[in-house]
Amino acid sequence: MSESQQSVLQDVTFHPGELLAQQRAGVLEKMAAVGPRVIRDYMPDQHRQFFEQLPFMLVGSRDKSGQPWASIMVGEPGFVSSPTERRLEVRARAHASDPLHANLRDGAAIGLLGIEPHTRRRNRANGIVEQLSDEGFSIVVTESFGNCPKYIQARRPELIDMDPAAPASEETGAVLTPAMMELIGKADTFFIATAADENADHVAGRHGTDVSHRGGKPGFVRIDGNHTLTVPDFIGNFFFNTIGNLVTHPRAGLLFVDFTNGDLLYVAVTAKVIWDGPEVDAFAGAQRLLQFSVAQARHVKSVLPLRWGEAETSPYLAPMGSWN
Repeated sequence: MSESQQSVLQDVTFHPGELLAQQRAGVLEKMAAVGPRVIRDYMPDQHRQFFEQLPFMLVGSRDKSGQPWASIMVGEPGFVSSPTERRLEVRARAHASDPLHANLRDGAAIGLLGIEPHTRRRNRANGIVEQLSDEGFSIVVTESFGNCPKYIQARRPELIDMDPAAPASEETGAVLTPAMMELIGKADTFFIATAADENADHVAGRHGTDVSHRGGKPGFVRIDGNHTLTVPDFIGNFFFNTIGNLVTHPRAGLLFVDFTNGDLLYVAVTAKVIWDGPEVDAFAGAQRLLQFSVAQARHVKSVLPLRWGEAETSPYLAPMGSWN
């Protein structure tokens, strides 16, 4: 492949924010070759079958103001199906307390993360919502790729009986409450939704919406007061989907799950990438830091119809440091 051909493929695969992050990490040339091989505009059969066996998946969406939100959808295995390599069908609707309930609309760009914690497998798909109904919706897949098993805590989910129409107790505010901070403080996992552009709806592929996983030792999310969170960013696959999106559009949505009681905490934030400096150097394994300023938080109690057993910590976290 010539340099000019490689440049064209790179430009199609990654947007300017991702390219900037790759350049800072010194992997621009490497990812110019890797990206077009592993990021597709269709789902391979293995990914299609993977989504179909899941009892839950993560969804990244944006509200009418452009704010990204991370959400979780749950159902019996098979609630997600893939009739073709470019289509997913979802037979479920988000709970009324979930931001996704209001954000889903025909033509909306959304990001999907299928993750199987007990095997540490995960795959991503992004696309456009179609055929929204009371029973569910379809997604036209515009981007599909796999992710590595790094930093995933192994835990097995179990579905429990709950009335999906039952109202949930929730607490909202512009700052974090003590209960919210307690949930965050013990978290070893959270999910983050980002978007490449303020007006990413009706736009496919690299300019759409993403949702991804972040894992660490309990306490890896540092809480500074009731409105600032800081997390280390460990070495990954060098796609820089999340970091790249935050470079161009620094709003994000965080989702924290209480794996014991089913609480969900949605946090809308503005993000800042701390590329280097003494704080980065002081946290073993951190390549950079992400600092989040809280704009809105919503704590929904015991709403998730999943429970998990004890987690097996990712072996990739053994050499990583802590804030202490």
